[in-house]
Amino acid sequence: MTPWPYPLWLAHRGAGKLAPENTLAAFRLGAGFGWRAFECDVKLSGDGEAFLLHDDTLDRTTGGQGSPATQHWTDLARLDAGAWHSPAYAAEPLPRLAQIAAFCHANGCALNIEIKPCPGTEAATGAAVAREAARLWAGAELPPLLSSFQPDALAAARDAEPTLPRALLLDELWDGWPAAAEALGVVAVITNWRLMDRALIERLHARGWRALVYTVNDATEAARLIAQGVDGVISDAVDRLGPGAAPITAC
Repeated sequence: MTPWPYPLWLAHRGAGKLAPENTLAAFRLGAGFGWRAFECDVKLSGDGEAFLLHDDTLDRTTGGQGSPATQHWTDLARLDAGAWHSPAYAAEPLPRLAQIAAFCHANGCALNIEIKPCPGTEAATGAAVAREAARLWAGAELPPLLSSFQPDALAAARDAEPTLPRALLLDELWDGWPAAAEALGVVAVITNWRLMDRALIERLHARGWRALVYTVNDATEAARLIAQGVDGVISDAVDRLGPGAAPITAC
């Protein structure tokens, strides 16, 4: 396999649960703990702006309601995406992907963009996010890794920007996933950490694919997976694990 350019540790949604997820505040906090690679969720507004949000609706993590796929960015940009977490983050806005790119460039950070389409927008979101990522990282030494649970979104990303690296996300090992990953031209497979073991890592490596896991918050499990040869660990525990913490070793 070619050398893997991405760091081993990736901070989940910026700083895990220590700050409002998928906000610049979370990225700043994660970077403050020494993390230099991040994972985030990106979807589209009704008028095609690529921005960070995990859920299909605004209700849980903003002051808004309903699907963002039907709302314009000018309205989404006014929402409070921090008060739900804690008063200290009140008035934290939803960030555009362009702002996250600027942060990553300024701080030398790598990024895993999970393409997170609202239902029915898989192909449109995959293509738009890939094109925006290609524009924002044009000429960069390390492009973002595009990932998704949705094969249709990844296929559209592949067709729009074939040179950007892609990874298939798996919460279960569903029938046909290896063939799907092959057709999508992935460089990596990212699974729920409970699915990953030495045998699966070796199986992925034999195909030339890297093996990454989410969301590992236990030091013992992280040590086991690293010892078995995993290539990337996505974690919420930015204050306890990762590049700024003491090294962990398998028992």
